[in-house]
Amino acid sequence: MDIVNPAVNDYVLAHSTPADDVLRDLAAETRKAFSDFTSMQITQDEGAFLTMLVRLVGARRAVEVGVFTGYSSICIARGLPADGRLLACDVSEEWTSVARRYWERAGVADRIDLRIAPALETLRALPADPVIDFAFIDADKVSYPSYYEELVTRLRPGGLIVLDNVLRSGRVLDESFQEEPDVVMRRMNDIVVADDRVESVMLPMRDGVTLARRR
Repeated sequence: MDIVNPAVNDYVLAHSTPADDVLRDLAAETRKAFSDFTSMQITQDEGAFLTMLVRLVGARRAVEVGVFTGYSSICIARGLPADGRLLACDVSEEWTSVARRYWERAGVADRIDLRIAPALETLRALPADPVIDFAFIDADKVSYPSYYEELVTRLRPGGLIVLDNVLRSGRVLDESFQEEPDVVMRRMNDIVVADDRVESVMLPMRDGVTLARRR
């Protein structure tokens, strides 16, 4: 299912803040070096959306689960103040080695703390205090409920969690799709909307984006 009509997609991109040379070069290198995984990289408009959300929330402490080659990290870090920090969680040295180079080019490397380890281990090791301002989840879909729970308990009032790929190319709408990521994402979507700790909205942006704001 095309969540975004191609014609609408082109119009949206033409009327969103364009990516700069750093992000364009990163996207191009990612397509060339990791052609089988390019769908894991967020798009120009979603990147601009993340930067704007971080600024609107006034975030200083941010967490990203799923770095890939660093496009979303740059967008989040650019929304932080100079003394803000982004904890970036991933398991791939290969992918994040590209990210590190582009973080340097973008001038945000000093704001990013990369942890190469299973993200659940990293999140569970964090203090329990509710001090996180912003979190972005875009990693293995089966672990979304666990990532969400670890983050929402550490989110300060007014803080925001953004979950990517919540529509799974429309597969969450069709119960005939029973692969584990589809089943888990349906459950994840039900968890968020029923969670009285947050207020939430699901947007048909790209592959579906949910915003969950801590009450």
